[in-house]
Amino acid sequence: MRKFPLNWNLENIYAGGSASPALLERIEETKLSLSELKEVVQKIDDQITASTLYEILQRLQKYGSYYADMYSFVECLIAQDVKDQQAKILLGQIHEIGAIFNAVNATLDSKLIDISSEVWTNLLKYPEMEKIAFVLSEKRAQAKEKLSPAQEELAGDLSVDGYHAWSGMYDTIVGRMQIPYEENGETTSLSVGQLSNKFATKDNGVRAKVAEIWESAWENEAELCATSLNHIAGYRLQLYKHRKWDHVLKEPLANNRMTADTLDAMWNSIVQEKHRLVPYMERKAKMLGIDKLGMLDIYAPLGSEGKSFTYDEACEFIINHFRKFNTDMADFAEMALSSGWIEAEDRNGKRPGGFMTEFPVASEGRIFMTFSGSSNCVSTLAHELGHAYHSYVMKDLPLFAQQYRMNVAETASTFAETIVIDAAIKAAKTKEEKITLLAEKIDQAVAFLMDIHARFLFENRFYEARKEGAVSTESLCELMIAAQKEAFADTLGSYHPHFWASKLHFYGTDVPFYNFPYTFGYLFSSGIYARAIEEGTGFGEKYVDLLRDTASMTVEDLAERHLQIDLTQPDFWKNAIDLVMTDVEEFLALTDEQ
Repeated sequence: MRKFPLNWNLENIYAGGSASPALLERIEETKLSLSELKEVVQKIDDQITASTLYEILQRLQKYGSYYADMYSFVECLIAQDVKDQQAKILLGQIHEIGAIFNAVNATLDSKLIDISSEVWTNLLKYPEMEKIAFVLSEKRAQAKEKLSPAQEELAGDLSVDGYHAWSGMYDTIVGRMQIPYEENGETTSLSVGQLSNKFATKDNGVRAKVAEIWESAWENEAELCATSLNHIAGYRLQLYKHRKWDHVLKEPLANNRMTADTLDAMWNSIVQEKHRLVPYMERKAKMLGIDKLGMLDIYAPLGSEGKSFTYDEACEFIINHFRKFNTDMADFAEMALSSGWIEAEDRNGKRPGGFMTEFPVASEGRIFMTFSGSSNCVSTLAHELGHAYHSYVMKDLPLFAQQYRMNVAETASTFAETIVIDAAIKAAKTKEEKITLLAEKIDQAVAFLMDIHARFLFENRFYEARKEGAVSTESLCELMIAAQKEAFADTLGSYHPHFWASKLHFYGTDVPFYNFPYTFGYLFSSGIYARAIEEGTGFGEKYVDLLRDTASMTVEDLAERHLQIDLTQPDFWKNAIDLVMTDVEEFLALTDEQ
């Protein structure tokens, strides 16, 4: 009998799926309430009292929680069944609510600029407001750099059937893709997610066949993908132009509460040090029996196919290793895994990839993935549980103090993943098993220091090209190959020209530049992990304190307060990379005779 359920439970959020009466009622309630709040906010003048402003902010956070719950719920419905047309219709309605919410926010932010110092001081005397003082100050500052509230509202309204609709095209494309795949003399139709799992084999012939099918499948969809990507980028560029923002990284840097100096220090350190990964990639190619790794070989497993886990075994493995670091973290994971927070079943019709999403009203989270039994799937599950734990330790804070950004979100998830894989390496019973696990861990370094860098380079160059007009599918492929060659230090034997078409992250309209925060989180978590090893089990409480502050300060201030480090200087980043490279050195030593 299965101990941990393979499917999530969404019924306690909104019963009835995409036909949920409770969801429809909440949609109408929130739309009406936000419209009423909008009128209240528009009437704010210099006579407003701190108590009235307090009530407005409390209401805004309440409806923000409703909006987040509805959005997460419908995203879960679409992820579990990409053909759920009713869910896609509902998503459009929720985007409309998002537009109203953003309009209320924009108007309120513009009003906050003129609030007197006396009212502001009295506002922050409320305990709930003191906890979101950083966010409120941030809102005032950012309002000065945007359009008028009316113009921001218009842009938000138009984005529903433009900007966000083009983002939704990716789900439509993926949902209709059924890719023929022959195995053991039988041809079946696989979803994108199912075919992508086929890359997790050490059989070069199988992997080459899957790569050819994969590339061809995305080439067939390239025209629609290019159209979607061009319109998404075009919208952003036009909005930035009217806001008088002169660089496409202004929004993602502000979203991640980090400076360009920190981003530059990180990437410059990586560029200077990434050559140290090349010997690993050359050794891996040799061990796989190929001359050079191809872009779709870089995550191929080494050694045996690796230990195969049942889902229950994977859950127990994660819980046990979390417990060696932090009992509270392990108890949380056991609760989430037992309570229907995870959708892990390997079946057709699911969206590819994995994610964690929050339901702030219920103070719960949900994790989406497709579990196929590999150790990589165990790492993915640990990664997403790290996200969920991050949200869990903040659940008692006001909504605005829970809204941490993507770069620090990836810190918690990568930290959790590292706990599990390092424990597995230490527990390896054979040299071959240790080599296999080390390779999986170093593959993460290749992903964050090289693969993500390729995405970052591609997106920067794509946006520069898009300023001159729509970019063709051929040019997109050329930009992608050039970025991959540079990011991988020109060490690969083949590339993935249609990666821009296949990757969901390029199509997201809630988070622009869905790339560099992963690398930040990876290296930042490496530094935190080193501190945890140094301080032992006593670090668990300090770790929670750090996580609870992630939505209440810039990343530079967060690092200074909790780790006493300066992120704008290369020292931290190079030290973090050095930690990563100790695994490379151990791997090369273990495989020297092979």
